[in-house]
Amino acid sequence: MGMRYVLGFDGGGTKTECALMDEQGRVRASGLSGPSNPMRVGFGGAMAAVCEAGRTAMQNGKVSTSEISVICAGLAGAAQPESQRKLKKLLGGEFPGQTVEVCTDVDLKLEAAGEQRAIVLNIGTGTFAVGRDLSGQAVRVGGHGPLLGDEGSAYDIGRRAMIAALRASDRGSKDSPLAARILHDLCAEDWEELQLRVYRVPDEVFPRIFPVVTGAADEGDLEARMLLRAAAEELAGLVMDLMERLNLQDEKFLLVKSGGMTGRSVYFDELLGEKLKAAAPQAEFGELRMSAAEAAARLALRIMITADEGR
Repeated sequence: MGMRYVLGFDGGGTKTECALMDEQGRVRASGLSGPSNPMRVGFGGAMAAVCEAGRTAMQNGKVSTSEISVICAGLAGAAQPESQRKLKKLLGGEFPGQTVEVCTDVDLKLEAAGEQRAIVLNIGTGTFAVGRDLSGQAVRVGGHGPLLGDEGSAYDIGRRAMIAALRASDRGSKDSPLAARILHDLCAEDWEELQLRVYRVPDEVFPRIFPVVTGAADEGDLEARMLLRAAAEELAGLVMDLMERLNLQDEKFLLVKSGGMTGRSVYFDELLGEKLKAAAPQAEFGELRMSAAEAAARLALRIMITADEGR
């Protein structure tokens, strides 16, 4: 038999990453595509993104579908059992004959953090915090989606910025520098045009406002800084809630910031760091040991090894 491979996927509201790993645990290639959260882009859109990322990884690694043994996809929006079953069935149709496992992006973050006590704060299009206590039990807080949560996320910051601009417009106020910048950077003629785009596809508008806000904040815009300060407080609150659930208030643990909102703004990174240090003075800040896509691939490899041992 030739070399066998596995595919690991990390999919969220902005992008999908795929890691192609061989049976010796080496990442051979990767692939990238658009969003694959089925709660945001639908199940068809999610599958299209997963398949595109997988095809790219296999092409880059010069591997065919027949050489893939196991697929593990960790997708945002897959927390509900019914969603997991549907995604697993759809993936099974796209990759017939392969073993398919579906989990959430939350599972991948803890896997990528290693086996020690840890809290991972994920900040991107959506937000959540996930952690592991002294006994190894995993707990998640947040991550309930844009309608019921995701406070402090890129989506939430963009939504709040636009609400503030619309309220000012309703009062007859002249557009603030931040509001004018939002219209310019999103190539909108006026707020009515941008509202129509929000009603059609909010995920294509609100997260795109986040870098506009951070850019303005780095240049000293007070309105932008107020929005980011409120977001940082919400995110620190998630960590505090999780510390209490895990009884880690007086314990040392690894605290990791992960997601597309990190490294985008000097002001926001420093502000969030200050809030987190105040909320978790015992925490040791660090990085994930691997990407979430690689973590998914390692889970797939574990499934393959377990199946081999059972034969």
